[in-house]
Amino acid sequence: MSETTGKKEMEKAYNPAAAEAKWYAFWLEKGYFTPKIDKTKRPWVCIMPPPNVTGALHQGHALFVGLEDAMTRYHRMLGEPTLWVPGSDHAGISGETVVERNIIQNEGKTKNDLGREEFLKRVWAWMDEYRNTITNQMEKLGASADWTRLAFTMDPQRQRAVRVAFKRLFDAGLIYRASRIVNWDPKSLTVISDLEVEMEQEQGSLWYLRYPVKDAPDQFVTVATTRPETMLGDTGVAVNPNDARYNNLVGKTLVLPLVGREIPVVADEGVDASFGTGAVKMTPGHDPLDFEIGQRHNLPTINIFNPNATVNENGGVYAGLDRFVARKKVLADLEAGGYLVKTEPYLHNVPYSERSGVPVEPLVREQWWVKVGPLAQPALEAAYDGRVKFVPERFKKVYTDWMENIHDWAVSRQLFWGHRIPVWFCDNCGHVQAVEEEKLTACEKCGSTDKIWQDPDVLDTWFSSGMWPFSTLGWPDKTADLDYFYPGSVMETGYEIIFLWVARMIMFGMHFMDGQVPFHTVYLHGIIRDEKGAKMSKSKGNVINPLDNVKEFGSDALRYTLLTSSTPGVDTKLSVTRIGDSRNFANKLWNATRFISLSGLEDLPYQAPALQPDAPLADRWIVSRYYELVANVTKNMELYQFGEAGRALYEFLWGEFCDWYIEVSKLRLNSPDPATKLAVQQTLVGVLEGSLRLLHPFMPFVTEELWQNLPHEGESIMIAPWPTVTGQPDLEAVARFEALQEVVKGIRNAKSEAHVESKRVAAIVAARPELKDLFESEADTIIRLAGVDAAKLEIVADTDLAEAPRQALSFVTGGATVYLPLSGMLDLAVEQTRLSKEIEEARKEIEKGEKTLSNSNFVDRAPAAVVAKEREKLAANREKLARLEGRLADLAV
Repeated sequence: MSETTGKKEMEKAYNPAAAEAKWYAFWLEKGYFTPKIDKTKRPWVCIMPPPNVTGALHQGHALFVGLEDAMTRYHRMLGEPTLWVPGSDHAGISGETVVERNIIQNEGKTKNDLGREEFLKRVWAWMDEYRNTITNQMEKLGASADWTRLAFTMDPQRQRAVRVAFKRLFDAGLIYRASRIVNWDPKSLTVISDLEVEMEQEQGSLWYLRYPVKDAPDQFVTVATTRPETMLGDTGVAVNPNDARYNNLVGKTLVLPLVGREIPVVADEGVDASFGTGAVKMTPGHDPLDFEIGQRHNLPTINIFNPNATVNENGGVYAGLDRFVARKKVLADLEAGGYLVKTEPYLHNVPYSERSGVPVEPLVREQWWVKVGPLAQPALEAAYDGRVKFVPERFKKVYTDWMENIHDWAVSRQLFWGHRIPVWFCDNCGHVQAVEEEKLTACEKCGSTDKIWQDPDVLDTWFSSGMWPFSTLGWPDKTADLDYFYPGSVMETGYEIIFLWVARMIMFGMHFMDGQVPFHTVYLHGIIRDEKGAKMSKSKGNVINPLDNVKEFGSDALRYTLLTSSTPGVDTKLSVTRIGDSRNFANKLWNATRFISLSGLEDLPYQAPALQPDAPLADRWIVSRYYELVANVTKNMELYQFGEAGRALYEFLWGEFCDWYIEVSKLRLNSPDPATKLAVQQTLVGVLEGSLRLLHPFMPFVTEELWQNLPHEGESIMIAPWPTVTGQPDLEAVARFEALQEVVKGIRNAKSEAHVESKRVAAIVAARPELKDLFESEADTIIRLAGVDAAKLEIVADTDLAEAPRQALSFVTGGATVYLPLSGMLDLAVEQTRLSKEIEEARKEIEKGEKTLSNSNFVDRAPAAVVAKEREKLAANREKLARLEGRLADLAV
């Protein structure tokens, strides 16, 4: 259906807020976000990374919404059944922490004061509020997700899916319970994974302690440690078997200072002989390597810490002290007893909890573990054989390197909030079983009903998130959605969670979905930083709130800025200035469309832009450039190079269509010939309408508003087809128009540099013979766009020009030499004085730069970037001097 526009005149200025509210409601009402299952077509599917329900969205969320929505809108316009499944994550530790902090502030109570049941009621109330908030915020960003399929990692469907998955893994022997060393967060009071630990380099100390040999009071073994308080739990000292210094000590017994415990000296190849003295104290209860060595040598494991990192009863007289207070007390007592040999400054990495920000305490606890080896191998092969591709490709190696060395996954967490581990214990018969039901009523082995109890722990958040690509489609039921929309097409997420999430989705997807990968492409974006490249944080005061940006500049401006600033796998610098520039781009398009609509489009039928061999040069040029734009943008959309695609659209629409074609078209729009006016209107509308469709994935709201004000086909730009072209661009027309552009730009620049105030100047265009006809036929364009006096424009073949005019500015382009006679345009004497002064200043700057760069101390010692900048400055000043001297020569009599 072709539609002309009979709408009322467009407003003078674009109102983003009004357009956004109007068109989002329209799209929802029409059901465009919800695809229909069509077995004759291959669907395109993206499952949204569920944002944590812990507050408002940040710029990282805005980036993923922009990227995923751009992909979704692009594939929808390709005519594919397109599904973008939205959802949110219950956020485990951070969710519990946020809610408990709120309760403490308002009521002075902790989660333990309230009890599990009451606390979970408060958490659910919080989640319900913020889930709606986050959904509304994503709508404001233009997310065209299928809200009829909105999921939550803790909703009933996902809870059932998690129980089923856990039971299947448990029954297959892929989930087991064991005591191992884990990362303990003493503030959140739970285990956290290795991937949730951040190493921070700190200047600490290395303390050297001597442990006496039993029955040889004059013999000692000296060990070095960064954590002297843990010596209270030492059960041995280990040395490398190849370290000859300690051959005579292996097998001997030491007496642990302050404690009196007898501990053995063992030999193990896991010991780094170059660390400290080469003899290492063994604390299997509080160090991962010590735990491994201890297991090999049957060393006892002693835990000396309570869950809150205070010393427990195993610490003797130090019981009740905070770990860092205990450190000072232990050191003082060691020194008093003559056991502290020396202290050295030591730079080392300290593990911190990503969630709570406190130092992690390694300790041994009984936990539930996933045996990942059988799950990891198929997921590894999927990357190697290309069933799963990574964008950018370099992350394939990051993924495979980690998967090759993956360890079993501790999945239990000591929290109230989360998926309760579906394991029940029977005190009557000792049976342990995993169940799919929410509540067990009787032991399956002995039938006991009153001696059964459920494991109090919950699952790691990433367990349910790892099931996201198929649980959101109805698994474990065999639904129509699961059959049609699985596997997905693209998983778009941040590179920092490739291990936490991407790897686990691939493992779970292939295990539970009969070997099918959950998605074929993994697109990884970077972190949003401020304009200087610093990470945004409230403490630095450099956080840029996306909703504030939307309110001030409009959603399209923020989206376009994020998309055109981003490169796959690379961190993005964001500035408010750039968002403002993007708003200006939207306003430019508004003004251009308004200008075109005011030319009278009421009865103009829609017509796609097509090359006409007999059309004016400007038409053939802009249509050819449009053809090239379609190919360029389409290619970059397919390659996930959204920044390249968005920038190409900006350069074409602003730099070519608005700045050149619209200006050229004004001559023909005022033509008394109806056919001439109709032809230029159709080109204006056709090129703009097609370009708006190309821009729609980036700026959905303004493009819909503008598209509706132009002749078009269909009821919404969202479901309009992605532009395609037949035929090839007219490269000759492009080259000829570019030759014309060079002349126009050259005249403008020459007038500007010479400070010529006259709007209309004389010009002599000495063209190459083969281009003389071009400049003659386009004389009106030169006159209008360059500001040339029609009566004083002379176009000649350069072969016919006997000599160059005197006292004229001149420049050379690829197609002509242009002269601007200065008589009457400016006071030559004043201009010569001004130029001479500028020349003198330029020479001084050059002399200064040469002196700086001839200083070997500066060149050798200054940062390379500073030296390079100084060289660039010198080169620019030399170029400036040459231009100034050339202009002064032009003024010579």
